[in-house]
Amino acid sequence: MSRVLVAMSGGVDSAVAAALLVEAGHDVTGVHLKLADVPDDQQVPGHGCCSLDDASDARRAAQVLDVPFYVWDLSTVFAREVQDPFAREYATGRTPNPCVSCNEKVKYAALLDRARAVGFDALATGHHVRLRTPDGRPVTRPGGPARLHRAVDERKDQSYVLWMATPDQLARSLFPVGWLTKDEVRTRAEVFGLRVATKPDSHDICFVPDGDTAGYLGRHLPVVRGEIVDVSGEVLGQHDGIWHYTVGQRRGLGLDHHERRFVVEVDATSNTVVVGPRDALAVDTIGVDEPSWTTGAWPDGDGLTVQFRAHGRPRPARLERHGSRGVVIRLDESVHGVARGQSAVAYDGGRCLGGGRITSVRRQPVPVG
Repeated sequence: MSRVLVAMSGGVDSAVAAALLVEAGHDVTGVHLKLADVPDDQQVPGHGCCSLDDASDARRAAQVLDVPFYVWDLSTVFAREVQDPFAREYATGRTPNPCVSCNEKVKYAALLDRARAVGFDALATGHHVRLRTPDGRPVTRPGGPARLHRAVDERKDQSYVLWMATPDQLARSLFPVGWLTKDEVRTRAEVFGLRVATKPDSHDICFVPDGDTAGYLGRHLPVVRGEIVDVSGEVLGQHDGIWHYTVGQRRGLGLDHHERRFVVEVDATSNTVVVGPRDALAVDTIGVDEPSWTTGAWPDGDGLTVQFRAHGRPRPARLERHGSRGVVIRLDESVHGVARGQSAVAYDGGRCLGGGRITSVRRQPVPVG
């Protein structure tokens, strides 16, 4: 029997993860993390993941399962490691993924360190991913080598946000719901008598529960006006801050142009937003600094794919070493809308090999007529 700390968000996935581990005979303790310190008047029911209702739902689930339960206030750490960098990244023209940062700095890696420091054998979460042994068997006990794989329900797969997991961390992790479809998770919740069985999933950034990212950034970043420039060099308009824009954006540009325009580049150095036709978004080479590999070693083999969004389509690619701590990703076919700051995650079939944050892109030249 293993002592397992289960991160219980208040949602159905983490509640069922705890229930499955209790059923399997583990010594389970639940913990709810208070992360985003969102004022009551800005909370939106059913959105975000850090409301008082979420904490109450997590506590009720622990009571039903008859396991110890605690609330840990990590809002200061969360603000320093996730919220503040989120605003800074936008201010420098990059497109951050706060869910990746949260798993890397708080909700997964850091929480696992805390769990082990106080005597737990493993951390379990409700992430939709699977762990397999090197010979392909499901991991049911912590301590041995484990390989990170996509979830059974690929529509809910969350391996993209766990690319930073190290071999040692995976050996001390359990992800029970990754072997179930979402419908099966809800059915199991009903069987276990958990009230969150029908609770909707949260899709918003937890500290922006109303979904208004520009509004959130506007409260944290100054207005610094600059030019919106076409790839041809023509000045098309003005902006009130580059943080209003991200690569691939089409709506809300406020331009009077005879052709549809997309954001192609956000240049913090010149405080300029560059726009152009969709073809100008095509990228065939991507640079990543200091990648992390889930096996601890550079991935070998052909037929690898790379994914650039949480639920994006995997793209065939070749990985090449660049210097001592970098990787160049060469795509077999160009992709559109890839931005600096996003994560590039490599896969071998359904196995997540690791990844890193994009630091550079090479866009294909577009004829200017």
